[in-house]
Amino acid sequence: MTQAGKGSHTILVVDDSEATLEVIRRNIEAQGYVALTAPGVPEALEVLRATPVDLVITDVKMPRVSGLDLVRHVRENLKDTEVAVITGHPDVNGAVTAMKNGATDYLTKPFTDEELLLAVRRALDRLDMRRVRGREGRSLTARHGLLGESEAMQRVFAQIERASRVGATVLVSGESGTGKELVARAIHYESERASAPFVPVNCGAIPHDLLESELFGHMKGAFTGAGESRAGFFLSADGGTIFLDEVAETSPPMQVKLLRVLQDSEVRMVGSSRSRKVDVRVIAATNGDLAQLVQKGSFREDLYFRINVIPIRLPPLRERSDDIVPLTRHFASRYARDMDRPVPELSNRVLDIFRGYAWPGNVRELENVIQRLVVMTDTDTIDAPDLPTLMRFAVAPPRVPPSRTLAEMEAEYIRSVLDSVAGNKTRAAEVLGIDRKTLREKLK
Repeated sequence: MTQAGKGSHTILVVDDSEATLEVIRRNIEAQGYVALTAPGVPEALEVLRATPVDLVITDVKMPRVSGLDLVRHVRENLKDTEVAVITGHPDVNGAVTAMKNGATDYLTKPFTDEELLLAVRRALDRLDMRRVRGREGRSLTARHGLLGESEAMQRVFAQIERASRVGATVLVSGESGTGKELVARAIHYESERASAPFVPVNCGAIPHDLLESELFGHMKGAFTGAGESRAGFFLSADGGTIFLDEVAETSPPMQVKLLRVLQDSEVRMVGSSRSRKVDVRVIAATNGDLAQLVQKGSFREDLYFRINVIPIRLPPLRERSDDIVPLTRHFASRYARDMDRPVPELSNRVLDIFRGYAWPGNVRELENVIQRLVVMTDTDTIDAPDLPTLMRFAVAPPRVPPSRTLAEMEAEYIRSVLDSVAGNKTRAAEVLGIDRKTLREKLK
């Protein structure tokens, strides 16, 4: 067993493979977390008895004791610890069993560093929000990562509360970066399904020819490359909630299959001759206007009515200006805490610029800007010169003619956004409020 690193959260990694332990340990330490490792369940139990742990990441198939036994132990005895499961031996029921036993994420080897860190961040965010609610009760200003004191957000919180009491499908609409998945998570974790899995799916990020297999699963040999049977997202979410983000990106044939699932509560794995019953609540999301897509004929009207039973619209940040300063201070405190440094002051000029800026990437852009400022600013106060050039120019053009063109300042801002998201072009496009194709053209 080893310990290394510094940070505000402690993560225990359990795997009988030394190589896997080393890879995961290095990744999580690079993010500033405390890393503990154990080669098996007995050693992991010793660690858990001696040390408070925020997140357990465990393999499933290990000598002596299964990782699923560790999942059950954590869920039954450590209510303030999250669990994520990893496995190199996926099967049809593995994900379902792990999620029902209490795991909140299920990763199949090989997974990318980005997939691992995203699962870690999701788990720790859930833990942090649970702790906040434990201290503050059912506060309407902090709900499962959603923050807001404005009237617009209070209306959203009221809609979440009503939606959590019933099992009808929900359609969450809003621009990119407004927090649609957070709304879905809030509805799930405040509903009677809170102890069951919440499974998010980005329909726009999965190729059309793979989406059916990902959603409904496939049998071994169903197609070239299907060496093992795998449960789909719907089966993994059985008893809980599936979140279909960017549902407008689904193809017409897939829309027919989704409609059938909503009508019959059954899924058929690719390559199987029989259907399986599932008990899943569906929450869908879109950053476009589905009603217009229905009129254009690119989205099925019957599916639209099926998923639009409870509509929730998330306002863009420019429509909730009262929340900009509280959100700014929240993110500054959060990232300063993560970096173990004092919370920086934000000058009145910076706050004025933030209030006047359009925030095309919404809350996600604000968070990324604050993260970059906390990382890159060495002084105790963040002032206007520390902000990206294009942001300053967009709010208050300088009194003297600028020495650079708008295109040059735009290029600088795009580079700063790319830096803030570690070069991830998909996230950068979301922050900038443009699609990946437009971003590629601008990068050229």
